[in-house]
Amino acid sequence: METRAILAAILMAALLIIYQTFFVQAPPEAPEPAQKTAEAPQPKTPAATPEAPAARPAPTVKPGPVAPPPPLPRPPQRTVPVEGPLYRGVVSSEGGKLQEWTLRYRGDKPMVIVGDLGPGGLMVAPDAGAAGEVVPMTVAPDGLSLGRDRPSGDLVLTGDVDGLRVRETLRFGADAFFIDALIRVENVGSAPRTVTVTLPWSTRTAWNEIPEKFTGQHPTEVVWSADGHIQRVSNLLEVGDHARGGSWVGVGSVWYLGALVPKTPGFTLVTAVERHAAERKNGEKEPLGRVTVGVRATPTIAPGRAWEGHVVIFVGPKEYERLQAHGLEGTLDFGGFPVPRSWGLPTLPMEWLGVPILLLMKWVYRYVGNYGIAIILLTVISKILFFPLTVKSLRSMKAMQALGPQVNALRNKYKSDPQRLQRETMELYKANKVNPMGGCLPMVAQVPIFYALYLALSVSVELQNASFLCFGRFFGMDLWICDLASQDPTYVLPILMGVSMFVQQKMTPTTGDPRQAKMMLVMPFVFTFMFLNLPSGLVLYWSLSNVLQILQQWYMDRSKPRRAVREAKDA
Repeated sequence: METRAILAAILMAALLIIYQTFFVQAPPEAPEPAQKTAEAPQPKTPAATPEAPAARPAPTVKPGPVAPPPPLPRPPQRTVPVEGPLYRGVVSSEGGKLQEWTLRYRGDKPMVIVGDLGPGGLMVAPDAGAAGEVVPMTVAPDGLSLGRDRPSGDLVLTGDVDGLRVRETLRFGADAFFIDALIRVENVGSAPRTVTVTLPWSTRTAWNEIPEKFTGQHPTEVVWSADGHIQRVSNLLEVGDHARGGSWVGVGSVWYLGALVPKTPGFTLVTAVERHAAERKNGEKEPLGRVTVGVRATPTIAPGRAWEGHVVIFVGPKEYERLQAHGLEGTLDFGGFPVPRSWGLPTLPMEWLGVPILLLMKWVYRYVGNYGIAIILLTVISKILFFPLTVKSLRSMKAMQALGPQVNALRNKYKSDPQRLQRETMELYKANKVNPMGGCLPMVAQVPIFYALYLALSVSVELQNASFLCFGRFFGMDLWICDLASQDPTYVLPILMGVSMFVQQKMTPTTGDPRQAKMMLVMPFVFTFMFLNLPSGLVLYWSLSNVLQILQQWYMDRSKPRRAVREAKDA
């Protein structure tokens, strides 16, 4: 028993020794310091004395490319407010784009909607062919407040783009709707750089979801000046992608404009369209998209040199004098006569007549202080100037009316021989010394003038929120004409216009077929329906013109018996 116990103990001890020897790993030795392990073996040197240890030779540095400096951290976006008597704006440090621009012009008029309408900020592409990106910049000072004591002020934005130093100075004026953008790009590298500098302005093509108060500010056309000619495209999706030389480019509506005007050479006008379709509620797809216009320069900058450019950014109402200061008066669309210019046919440029009438209306306003009264005075003046032609026209129509029975007799007699009818009718007119065109030609001469007056009132932004006979508001409705640029909310003025037109038709001598005269009586009802939604200023002009025509006709009818009595006494 003891022998077996001793043998078991010996076997267990042997098994433990064998296990520890072959199966248990030794613990790892502590590693050498990192500096020593990474150290390369050095050649042997003479033994150093205790007083002066041996010095190691300096490592040899091989020449190679210099690593570029680390990129500067992107400055965080900041916004700076700008206040003036004519506008309220917010400028972003991202390229100096406008985050907000609200005109203080006959009420608050927003001209910038973030993501939908407005400038995109200064974009710089550091090399030819590279895509341009908005430059992140720092901006100073922290805000501007302009007024009488401070008529102008600058915001200075600075930034860096791949070895280029960019500075943009935005200069604001207290009494101006434009911004001077002074751009400077400096090449701090050792090689020439061809850079692309762009100032864009973008807008959506459909505005169905924009509130009604924004109507009149959102763009409805792209317009530019190239080679001395004004080009405009009303369908924004048909603008196309182009780069052309020219004086300015912009997007605008009837009354408001956002435009870019290069003041230094080297800029081109660019347009681009991004198309997509949106699903409407009824399942139909409506063509939508985004249009971008802008000015672009691609200068080559030598090392250590800088390029400078100057662009005027106009964001405001289409007042003729303000537009003319920067050559933008062509953005006012006076159209053509007798057909629109878009038809491609020879037309009479109506700005020849529309601009003088527009300036005359503003001159009258300076003295009377009410645009409604100014419209009335312009209409009266035009009727007085054309009164001799009107008299001649009415007399000719009266003479032809007197010959009406004889003309009808000739029609019955020669109804199967049109050539003989025409010859006999002309002989009748000649025998009675009546010119068949005498009733039309004087009126034709007046049509361009009245049409130009109509257009001048149509494009006049000054009529916005201009009251004529405004008695206040009643249950949320204006009483009566509180905005000459809007329709009459009571529809009283269009109805009065229709009544005056009906009376004028009844008093006007009829020279043709009686059935045709009856058909003409339908016109007042058609015009009344057309004028229901037109601006009150236009309806006022048309109504007063009809009333003055009625008075002239009444005067002619009243003076005819007196003239006959006078001629009888003389005989």
